[in-house]
Amino acid sequence: MIYYNIVKCSKLQEEAIVPRPRKSRFVQGGPMANTFKPQGIPGRDLEEVVLPIEGLEDLRLSDLEKLDQGTAAIRMNVSRQTFGRVLAEARQMVAEALVLGKRIRIQGGSYTLLGVGRWRKGA
Repeated sequence: MIYYNIVKCSKLQEEAIVPRPRKSRFVQGGPMANTFKPQGIPGRDLEEVVLPIEGLEDLRLSDLEKLDQGTAAIRMNVSRQTFGRVLAEARQMVAEALVLGKRIRIQGGSYTLLGVGRWRKGA
């Protein structure tokens, strides 16, 4: 769901719809590898799913570190509902790749890499 802020234009007196700015999501570190693919199939023959960095971080916190959604959401600086939504999307992407034999590319998203202190925005 996307929330919109309504901004009034003074000259035209029309309303423009502007998307709500995305809250900064904290990530502990980047992936050890940025691509996974089924063995024995050339990469050029594979379809691909793109898992954003914050989706990988959600999977790491929830499934690897076994944190509950509330605690993990606090560590990422998002609401519990946002954490749950991003986690569900990430799990769906990984399941799709595993079941259908697709390549997983980990890249993109909007996040703040902790310890670096600068804003990262993936392509």
